Amino acid sequence: MNICIDHGNSRAKVALFAEDGRIVKTFVYKSFTAADVERVFALYPINDSIISSVVNLEPAMVNSLHRLSKRFVLLDHKTPLPIVNDYDTPATLGQDRLAAAVGAAELFPNENVLIIDIGSAITYDFLNKDAHYIGGNIAPGLKMRLSALHQMTKKLPLVEAGEGELIPLFGANTRDAILAGVVRGICFEVKGYMRTLNERMENYQTIMTGGQANHILRNMQTHICYDKHLVLKGLNRILEFNKAHD
Repeated sequence: MNICIDHGNSRAKVALFAEDGRIVKTFVYKSFTAADVERVFALYPINDSIISSVVNLEPAMVNSLHRLSKRFVLLDHKTPLPIVNDYDTPATLGQDRLAAAVGAAELFPNENVLIIDIGSAITYDFLNKDAHYIGGNIAPGLKMRLSALHQMTKKLPLVEAGEGELIPLFGANTRDAILAGVVRGICFEVKGYMRTLNERMENYQTIMTGGQANHILRNMQTHICYDKHLVLKGLNRILEFNKAHD
């Protein structure tokens, strides 16, 4: 069994994978600690582990993973991958973005893929049909945009989008006006990328992931493939790739 950890800005997502690649169990932590590692390894027959992070990791937690695993991968720009990374500065590329690209390559082999991750930030990444990660863009996330409107104005309140809430095209009150501006703005942003790719190539796939993705998908009114565990699936593929190439 493999344990894969995606430590983001606001939470740590953890999944246990069976030998056949199925997700057996998932967990979400505010922060994944050494005590959590010890507890999970005591409960499940875990052999190998991989972790990616966009924050500074607790050394004791990393040491516990290394000690308890037969094979441990701390994902960085030097880790061997089943795709080609063409980013100009690979050391600065977010590991979650790279793992998502690997996950997309598994789901859509030999296809161009637009990968959209709606989290604390929104990332738009592109993987071509030859499994080359070309690059991508970073934009403010949903909560970041709502917070910025509140903090950088005198009177606008801090509002939140309800889970799965359908947002009007135009708001008839201040709360709805803010949500429509932010949520619909992100929807139009996503559609703009898709429209531009439609103009430049014959075929491509779009996949969305991330903790805030449901807010956007509910209001897109167009079908987009969604995979909640895309990054974790990519991490498992990277771990298996490294095990196979020892």
